[in-house]
Amino acid sequence: MMAEFTLKEHTADVAVEATGADLGATFAAVADGLTAAMCDDWPAADAPDGGERTEIRVVAESPEAVLYDYLDELIYERDVRAVLPVDNAASVEENGEWTVDGSYRAVPLSAVVARDVKAVTYSEMSLERVDGGWEAYVVFDV
Repeated sequence: MMAEFTLKEHTADVAVEATGADLGATFAAVADGLTAAMCDDWPAADAPDGGERTEIRVVAESPEAVLYDYLDELIYERDVRAVLPVDNAASVEENGEWTVDGSYRAVPLSAVVARDVKAVTYSEMSLERVDGGWEAYVVFDV
C-alpha cells in the first residue's frame, strides 16, 4: 500500500484522509496533507529556496495523542520558524509510550504563498488498522 492523502471538504475547516502501509507512512501522509492544505506549490529540494532537512521527535501516551502532537509540532514549526514543512517522513514506535521520529524539508515561508492553518483538532479524528496498513482522518482548524 502506497502512503497517500486526500483533502476533504469540511464545513469551515479542512480535513485530511490518509493511508499508509504502517503508522509512520500514514503519519507522514497526514503531514503531507497538512502541507497541501497550507500551500499549493513549493520549491523543489534542489531549488535555491528548497530548504534544509529538519528532524523532530514527539512522545505521547497513545497513537492518537502522538499523531495530534506530531501535527501540532509541524504547525508550531511553521509559526515559530517561518517554514513550510514539506516532504514529510516519520517512523512511529511504541515502547510503553508512543514516539514519532519525523523529518521534513523546511521551505522558507518567504518562498511560498501559504494559507493559515490554525490548529489540529481531535474533532472526528480517527486512526485505525485496515487491511494492508493504516487509515487516518484528521480535521484542521483554518
